[in-house]
Amino acid sequence: MADLQDDLHATPGVDGLDDLDELGELVEDPFAATPYTPGAAPLERARALLAAHPVADGYCGLPWALRRLPWYDLELGESDLDTDVPRLREGGVGAVFWSLHLPEGLAGDRAVGATLEQLDLVRTVVAAHPEGLRLAHTAGEVADVRYCGRVAVLLGPAGAGALGDSLGILRSLHALGLRVLTLSGASWASEAGLTRFGEEVIREMNRLGVIADLSGASEQTVRRALAASRAPVLCARSAARALRPHPANLPDDLLAGLGAAKGLCLVPMTAEQTGPSLRDVADHLDHVRALAGPECVGLSGTYDAGTAHPRELPDATGYPHLIAELLRRGWPESDVALLTWGNIQRVLRTADFTARAARQRRAPSTARIAELDG
Repeated sequence: MADLQDDLHATPGVDGLDDLDELGELVEDPFAATPYTPGAAPLERARALLAAHPVADGYCGLPWALRRLPWYDLELGESDLDTDVPRLREGGVGAVFWSLHLPEGLAGDRAVGATLEQLDLVRTVVAAHPEGLRLAHTAGEVADVRYCGRVAVLLGPAGAGALGDSLGILRSLHALGLRVLTLSGASWASEAGLTRFGEEVIREMNRLGVIADLSGASEQTVRRALAASRAPVLCARSAARALRPHPANLPDDLLAGLGAAKGLCLVPMTAEQTGPSLRDVADHLDHVRALAGPECVGLSGTYDAGTAHPRELPDATGYPHLIAELLRRGWPESDVALLTWGNIQRVLRTADFTARAARQRRAPSTARIAELDG
């Protein structure tokens, strides 16, 4: 990734595109100031911070959860779900990734078809709730949706099985809006690591701007993906294994490697992975921040994904309380702003820049798994 990083650092204005007007001059961000009274209580400060820097939630299982409901209204509120527009607003959520993951047992053509159905469902749901939700694909679109007072919905992660081992299907899914793909559960991303076809998948994802999700992947796959990808990778649902020995959590050396590669670890709000209390989640955030750096940690609600949540974080309305806990622990507001909003924006911007650069020097890949892996 080093050669591309040189290009990134040499290109002026990439990290500040959202702050420029049409003439290239810096414009004031109306959300940039943190309107709180000095000496205010941590919860009041947290709510003010989230008004300026809302949560970009890295994982929500809502699409599959909606399939079991005969009727729902996300703008009015839905008690049978963890996620609806009123709770997203109360929790200070400005963007959310809707997972396209499938239940275990779906593979091959069935997985491809079910993923397409999920994509269609998401588009239908967002179109039916225009006052609260809006689809977004890039960092700029996410910011635009936020300024319009809606919650931005991004598509992904999807499972690797959705590709059917076809790069053409990957391109089709990207054209339909897919932005994150999980690199686990495929023959080309196994315990042994990435195969030659797996590395070709990474290169094509970089060319398209699809971000690699390494949660649940083997350690060898994580290491190889960090080395092979020219765009930042993320772990959509990974906490610190040193604090809780869950297989999807990352050991300290991989957290440090993720930070060195400027990737992003999204800590999940699940009792199984992070513990039964809000303080447990904060402990994981402290640990990841210390090892990977404040630029490489984010939040993953993991709501409506069939998992139990910490007592104080039953749904998205708990985010202000989590941010208040971090402020009590001495997190500077600049690090909180990166945690909630800035880091996701950076990864989205960099993935888009990497894709634009890659498309200038690389044509769409026509490689087949039988050719590369035999």
